[in-house]
Order: sequence, then structure tokens, then C-alpha cells
Amino acid sequence: MRTLKIIFILLFFFNQTNLQAYSTNPKEFIFELVSDAISKLSDKSLTNEEKAKFIEKIALENVDIKALSLYTLGELRKSTEEEILLSYQTAFEKYFLKSLTSRLTDYSSSKFEVTNSDQKSANYTIIQSVVSPDSGDPEIKIDWRVYTKNPDKPLIRDLIVEGLSLARTQKEEFASILNSNNNDISILIKKLEEFLKK
Repeated sequence: MRTLKIIFILLFFFNQTNLQAYSTNPKEFIFELVSDAISKLSDKSLTNEEKAKFIEKIALENVDIKALSLYTLGELRKSTEEEILLSYQTAFEKYFLKSLTSRLTDYSSSKFEVTNSDQKSANYTIIQSVVSPDSGDPEIKIDWRVYTKNPDKPLIRDLIVEGLSLARTQKEEFASILNSNNNDISILIKKLEEFLKK
């Protein structure tokens, strides 16, 4: 489950207020979200608790958490009873949000640049970007997979960091847990809930 740490740190960039409307163009959508967040993170008046609530709200509004939960479950999502599936989705969302808000890292001085946009289909666009940490660490190449089935509301479905799909990696980790436990989803749910108690 540690492989989600990078996505959680990167999602900390996001910023949105009720009055702010972001572009529906995927490239501009990513640039505006990240640029606003970098500006927001420079505000020293915010507490970590305020930042955590802020991040949670942004994730719920701009990341397709439901789709991520189903994807990470793999083929089992097709044969799982609806009640169990809903329990898994609830546990996954709480796990996702706690992981996200526990990674409060200040990237307010990092440089962010969108380098390219590649529309793969009517529903997906890959936005290529580079983050240059202010610490002097090597730059990080990040591709954002933006889902645009609803053209008025783009959603983030995955990050590919240095060629590694974080959603796919998480799916593989969950598959390992399931394979070791006779595909018992309740065991996976229990492990997610154990993480929430830490």
C-alpha cells in the first residue's frame, strides 16, 4: 500500500473553492489545479488540520475514487455481491482519503510545468508534466490520466510517475492480498480498516 504515497503527495497540489471554476480542457484543468495549489500552500496561516480537510474535499471533487476502487479490485468486481462491493468501496474511499491527508508535505516552492497533452480517445487524455522539487532533488515526470466522458467535469483516474502507473501498482498489491486469501474480499476490507485505525 506504500505505492500510493507518491500519488497522495502529488494530489496535495490540488486547490478549489466554491467560487473557482476550472477549465474543462484537460491540459488547462491540470495546470490550473496544480498552480492554484502551489499558491495556496504558500499560505502559512493554514493549519495541518485545515489542509487535511481541504485535501479531502479536493480529492472527492476531482479524483474518480469510485472508479479507482473498482479498478483496484480487478475482475472480482464483476462477481462480487453488491452489498460486499459497497462495503469495499466505502473502505477504499476512507483508506484513500486517510492516506492522502496523512501525507501533508509542503511543495509550495516546487516548480510545476505541463509539457504536453495527448488525447487518447474521447474519454481519456494524458497530460504530461514535470515537477522540480525545491529541495534540489531530481525532477519527476508525471503523466496525469484525465477521464473526460463528461466533458464538463474532467476527473483524474491515474498518475503515471516515471512510467509507473500508480493505479495498476495498487491493483497488483491488492491482487496479492486477495490471492493469498482465496479471493476473500472481506480480508482486503479488514486490512484497509486496520490501516484506518493506525
